[in-house]
Amino acid sequence: MTEEKSPSDIFKVRLRAARELRELNQTELALKAKLPPSSIAHFESGSRKPSFDNLKRLAGALDVSSDYLLGRSDDPAVAQSADTLYRDVSRLSDEDRKMAEKFIRMLQSGRKESEDQ
Repeated sequence: MTEEKSPSDIFKVRLRAARELRELNQTELALKAKLPPSSIAHFESGSRKPSFDNLKRLAGALDVSSDYLLGRSDDPAVAQSADTLYRDVSRLSDEDRKMAEKFIRMLQSGRKESEDQ
């Protein structure tokens, strides 16, 4: 029987993995997240847990979802797809959303045409 990791254990592993994926050291991540470098070290060691606001800052600085950092999503590629295209679509007006959909279809059809040639 395998032992399940606690959410705290998952978070510290995921935080470090995401930081390394982005090729950042702890100080660079701290600057991007507007946190003290010592906070990153504490989070990665598991000696402290981030507040909700700090979790949100870390996810934004690493361009991953908080679900990935918390272990609710196992696929880093899924976490990376939580980019501004998907996150910000809810902020668009209905008219702008329709325009964005048309633009995406145009991009897809243009790519398909170039692949067929």
